[in-house]
Order: sequence, then C-alpha cells, then structure tokens
Amino acid sequence: MILRACTATPTKLPKSPSPISSPNQTHFTFSSSNSNSNTNQNLSLGHAAKYTDAIVTWTSSIAHHCKSGHLVKAAAEFVRMREADVEPNYITFITLLSACAHYPSRASISFGTTIHAYACKLGFHVNDVMVGTALIDMYAKCARVDSARLVFDHMGVRNLVSWNTMVDGYMRNGRIEDALQVFDGLPAKNAISWTALIGGFVKKDYHEEALECFREMQFTGVEPDYVTVIAVIAACANLGTLGLGLWVHRFVMTQGFRNNVRVSNSLIDVYSRCGCIELARQVFDGMRHRTLVSWNSIIVGLAVNGLADEALNYFNSMQKEGFEPDGVSYTGALTACSHAGLVDEGLRIFENMKSVHRIAPIIEHYGCLVDLYSRAGRLEEALNVLKNMPMKPNQVVMGSLLAACRTQGDIEFAENVMIYLIDLDSGGDSNYVLLSNIYAAAGKWDGANKVRRRMKERGIQKKPGFSSIEIDSSIHKFVAGDKSHEDNDHIYAALELLSFELQLCGYVPDFYGKESYEDDSIL
Repeated sequence: MILRACTATPTKLPKSPSPISSPNQTHFTFSSSNSNSNTNQNLSLGHAAKYTDAIVTWTSSIAHHCKSGHLVKAAAEFVRMREADVEPNYITFITLLSACAHYPSRASISFGTTIHAYACKLGFHVNDVMVGTALIDMYAKCARVDSARLVFDHMGVRNLVSWNTMVDGYMRNGRIEDALQVFDGLPAKNAISWTALIGGFVKKDYHEEALECFREMQFTGVEPDYVTVIAVIAACANLGTLGLGLWVHRFVMTQGFRNNVRVSNSLIDVYSRCGCIELARQVFDGMRHRTLVSWNSIIVGLAVNGLADEALNYFNSMQKEGFEPDGVSYTGALTACSHAGLVDEGLRIFENMKSVHRIAPIIEHYGCLVDLYSRAGRLEEALNVLKNMPMKPNQVVMGSLLAACRTQGDIEFAENVMIYLIDLDSGGDSNYVLLSNIYAAAGKWDGANKVRRRMKERGIQKKPGFSSIEIDSSIHKFVAGDKSHEDNDHIYAALELLSFELQLCGYVPDFYGKESYEDDSIL
C-alpha cells in the first residue's frame, strides 16, 4: 500500500536534540560597513547558486536511474557525486531510500543501510522528518521492521506520515499487535491511518478484523477515501459478505467514488465472487471508462460462475476494443473453456497466448490446462501436462487432477498421482484427505486408513473445514459438530425440524463416508 503524503503539523517530541547545521547549507555574508558590500553579497549569492545547481544536477541524474529501476547505476552516481565534493541534500536521500524500498533485495538493503549511515553523519535522520520517514519505509519494505522502529523512536520530529508509515510497516510484516500499539498512540488519526490497518488486515487474510476496523472507523467519523473502500470491498469479496458489499456500493454512489475505475473494478469482483453476476455486469456496463482490469474482472467473474460462452464473448470483445490481453485475461478464458468442456478451444487459446502474444505461461495457466483435460476425463493428458510443466505443481493443480479421479472413479490412477505428489514432498493436507475420500467412496476402507496413517507419519494435520452464513452483514462460521455458537439451541432445534420434514418426504441420508472416519483420532 502506498501511503499518501499529508500536511499534518509535525509533532515535537520531548528531549529532542537541538537542530544542527547541515554542511550543505549555504551561509550568506553581508557587510554594511564595507563599501564593497554589494560586491561581497553578489559573490556569495553566485557561489550558493552554483553549489545548489550542482546538487540539483546530481540528484536529477540519480533520480533518473532510480525511476528506471537501475539502483546500481544510481549508487554509482551517488559515489561520483561525493567524489566531486558535492554534499547530498534531503531530496537526494529520499530519492535513494525510496528506490531501495521500491526494489527490496539484499543489495538494496545493504545500500540503504549505507545511505542511513551517511544521513546520520549529516544529522538528517533526526532533524529531517521526511528523511526519517523514508528510512522507516525503506526498512519496513525490506523486512527489517525492527530497524524501522529504531529510526522511528530516534526521530526528533514526527508527523502523521511518520506514524502512518510505521503502522503500515508493522502490518506488512505481520506484526499486528505492534501495529495496533503504534496506532493507539497516534496523536491524530486520518483516513490513511485507518487504511493502513484495514489494508494490512486484508493482505494478511484477517478479513473479519478488517471489516470490524472499518466499522470502528465509521463510528469515529473519519471519512474513508477510495483506497479504504477498495480494501473493504476486497474483504467483503473474500468473506462473501454480500450484504455489506451492497452497503459499500450504496456508499460509493453517494460519495465521490461513483466514477472511480478501481472502485468499480472491485465491485465487479465482489459481486462475481458472491455469485451475483448480473450485478457485476451492471457495474461493468455502467462504467464510463474501462481498463484492462475491468475487462479481466468481468471475464473471470463470468467464467467462475459457469457462463463460459459469455466470458469468451467478452474476451473477444475486449480485443476488438483495442485492449491487449494479459496473463489474467487468458486465465479467465481458459477457465471458461474448462467449465464448458471446450478442450480444443482451450488448447487453441493456450497456444495463441504463447505464440501470438508472447506470454510465458505461469502455474495458473498450466493449472487451467490440467483442469481442462481433467474435466473432460482425459486424465493421462492432464498428468502429462503436470509432469512436463516447468515449475513445481501446487496443491490446487494436484487437487484438480485428484478430483477428476474421484469423478471418474479411477482409484488406480489416483494412487499414481498421489505417488507423484509424495515425491514432490507436499506437506498440505487437502489432497491426502481427497484420496482418502476416493477410497471411502469405493468402500476401500483399508486404503483410506492407510492414507491417514501416512499423514500421521509425515506429521500432516487435517485442517477442519467450515461452513459460513451471512446474517445482517455478519459472518457466522461453523465446523462439524460445532456447539459453541450463542444460538446453538435454536440452530439444532431448527436442524431437527428440517431433518424430520426431510424424512417425511422420503429422504434417506447417505452415511457411506462415516466408516472411513472411525480412525480420525490419528489426525
């Protein structure tokens, strides 16, 4: 998340060091008792102008390299600047530190630390709030958040940007308790402060906490900006909270975000993921301006909701409108082909992606290809794709093939896939459970128990699945046999009533999988 600049009044801390004069400051000499006073003044001003011009020239050259992502060239230019006896100013430091933050690596953190040391020599780390804040941002984005905190604690002057950057730094590094502690100590909170928390929660998959934080923000009377709204919509999409998503949409319509393309793209995503594809289409059709992300959102949304033909129509329309498809566009098109069983069309699109648009397939594209073959029952071809893909298959790709084995009832093939999975040393539980269920569906309890013993030997724990339901924009989660809900008695009473009515209608429950879980204690 990019923190926007604010104009908050700097907060002076107690016992801060007295400001020191920076070596690059120009001192002007005026003499009223000398007849050559005007001459002296002009000479001093001329020297200052030349010195300032040199700093600007060097800093501009460094900024050019930083903007192009050439940090090594920027570092070399900085060295030449020092060899020319030109001292950097605060803009030079901020430019270099921002580049290190934007391209985090071992080299950038090493160079950033060197820049920090030089800033300390000149006193910028304490007395210049912008340099201090840039240091916090650099260390946080390079995963050195403790170093960022040291800079924060030693700043002589802080402003709201400094505080917000520290909160964001803790959140992006998963230090949520520390972030909340700094947040609570903020002298004042603005939309950026709240967004640092909300966006951080969303990125770490704490979506319920993000929504709770948004509610608290509403109570404090702080108006959210479009970045806040996008983060909240993302939380709604991940939780499937359609009610809150609708509320946010109404809020967007009453504020200045109505024509914000990024907000509209997020609304398309939340409606698609909540299964309300018609609402997603309405948002898309009502957009004055569309980006490639807008087209990708509606294509993927249509594809995952089973509207393959429409997804492919939008994929073609996008190109007619002059938009060049990217990897996400092709993921949507391949997903559509997979759901519709259009194997030949999917293979054509995959080849078109590589040969015409020169897009190198990533694991999501190969996963779509495996799913395409798997859903068509062409398991051998799916396994060949999996074996020949240039990267290690993940749980999703393997699960797609195993799910097809279950649909086809091909236990032998599932066993071969699982052998390949074990060779990959996958530590996930989902595919083991899926194989166990394949055995159980065929009544092979020995095979199911063997899988469970293997999980125990490998130290793999089965993660409990859960169901969720949205009531009044709040999410309620349940796991099997869960009796911890505050309305537990009412819930089970309703379930008993439903079960009784189903039996009256002739329904007979299927307990085929119950025996396979007799040995669940080992999980």
